[in-house]
Amino acid sequence: MSEAVTRPGITADALLASLDPLLRSWLPRQRWFAGKGRPITDFTVVSATELLPPTAELGLLHLLVQVRQPQVPGPGGGAPPPADCYQLLIGVRRELPPRLAPALIGHVAAGPLAGFTVYEALHDTRMSGFLLEALRIRARVGKLRFERAAGKTIGDDLAPRLLASEQSNSSLVYGETFILKLFRRIVPGVNPDLELPLELAREGCTQVPAPAAWFLADIGDEVNVLGVLQPYLKGTADGWELALRELADGRDFSGEARSLGRTTAEVHLALARALPTVTLGHAQVEVLAQGMAERLEAAADAVPALLPYAPALHTTFEALADLGQKGPGWTAQRVHGDLHLGQCLRSPAGEWSVIDFEGEPSRPLAERRMPQPPVRDVAGMLRSFDYAARSREPWATGWAGDCRAAYCTGYAEVAGRDPRMDPVLLRAYETDKAVYEVLYEARHRPDWLPVPLSAVKRLATNGPATEAH
Repeated sequence: MSEAVTRPGITADALLASLDPLLRSWLPRQRWFAGKGRPITDFTVVSATELLPPTAELGLLHLLVQVRQPQVPGPGGGAPPPADCYQLLIGVRRELPPRLAPALIGHVAAGPLAGFTVYEALHDTRMSGFLLEALRIRARVGKLRFERAAGKTIGDDLAPRLLASEQSNSSLVYGETFILKLFRRIVPGVNPDLELPLELAREGCTQVPAPAAWFLADIGDEVNVLGVLQPYLKGTADGWELALRELADGRDFSGEARSLGRTTAEVHLALARALPTVTLGHAQVEVLAQGMAERLEAAADAVPALLPYAPALHTTFEALADLGQKGPGWTAQRVHGDLHLGQCLRSPAGEWSVIDFEGEPSRPLAERRMPQPPVRDVAGMLRSFDYAARSREPWATGWAGDCRAAYCTGYAEVAGRDPRMDPVLLRAYETDKAVYEVLYEARHRPDWLPVPLSAVKRLATNGPATEAH
C-alpha cells in the first residue's frame, strides 16, 4: 500500500509516475542495483516520505520502491525470488549547481514535479547532513523512525562525505567520527547488520563496532532496517588491501592471519554467548548437504566449465550427509555469514575488527539469520586468502597455504578447537563457497573465473582443505 507524501495534493503514486521514466534509465546504472541485464517492467511505491519541509526550490524525498523485472528461476529451478525493494533518497531542486552534476537523475517533464531537477541526494552535504541530524534528535517522519543508542552522543557539526567504493550499499562518513551505512535493497525483517552488532555490544565484544544509531521504516506489521550509524575506525587498513600490499612487497602475512583467526574465534564465542545455539541433527545435516548439492547443480548448468568437476564435488556433499547420519552432529550458532578479508579492518596498533554482518545479500533474510556451524565463516576466510594469492602472477600458493594454516591455528588458540579437526565439514563449506564464486565470476568478472576454478579443481581431486595448490 502506498503511503502519502507530505507535499499537499501529491500522492505517492502520482509522484512515482512523475519519476518513472527517469528511474528506468538511472537505476540500472547504479552499482548497487542487483537487476542489471533485465528490463524494468513496473514500479510500486512501498513508502514515500518528504523529509524536508516542502519549499518552492528544495526538497528531499525518501522512497521505498519495489522494482519488477522479468524473473529468473531460483536455485535448483525453484520459484523465482520476489521483486526487489530499493531505498532511494532523491533531492529536488529547480536548478542543479555544477558541483552536483554527477548526481543528476534527470529533469522531470510531467506530473507533480514537472519543471524540477531530481538527483541522488547523498551527494548533497545539506541532504546527508539532515540524516545525521534526524538520528541525533531521534526524529519521527511519517513511517520513518530514527533511533539512537542509549548514552551515545552525536555532534551537530560533523561534515559528511559520500564514500565512492561501495558495492551493494551506500555509506556516508561524518567528520571522521561516524559512518552511516544505508542499505539499498530492503528486505522486511531484522537485518543482521544491526541485530548482531547490537548483541555483541551487549556482550562487551570490542572486535565489532557498536551501533550508535539506526533508522527504520514501519510498513504494515513489518520493520524495515534502512541504515546503521557506527563509529568510523579512522586509520584502519582494509584486510584485503593490506594483504595485497604485503604480498606485493614479498612480506609474510601469516602473523596477521593468525591474529585474524583469534579475532574471528573471539567474535564467534561472543555470538554463542549472546544468542541461542543448536545441535544439528541428522535431518538438519542432510538438508544442509542437499542445499549445497542443489547449488552445485544450478551453477554447473549455468557455467559449463564446472561440469567436469561436478561428480567429484558431489562426493564431498555426500560425505557430509553420511557423516551426519553417524555422528552426534555439529553445534550451530549465529555467524558472520560472509566473512572475508574485505570485511576486516586492522588498526595501526595491529588489532583486528570485523564489520558488515549483513551476510550474502542474495540469500533470503531468514536463511541469513539461521544458526550455522562457525566453520562456514572459517571457510570463507580460507577462500579469501586463496583469492589474494591468486590476484597476481605468479600465483603465490605457498603464501596462501601459510596464511590458511596460521589462521586456523590462531582460531584454535581462542576457540579451543581447530577447524581442521572437522575436515569433512570444512571441505564441504569451502567447496560450496568455491562453487558460488565460480557462478559469481562467470556472471560479473569473467577474467577472474580461473581463481575459483583452480580451487574447484583442487577440491575435486581431494587436495587438503587447508592448503592452496
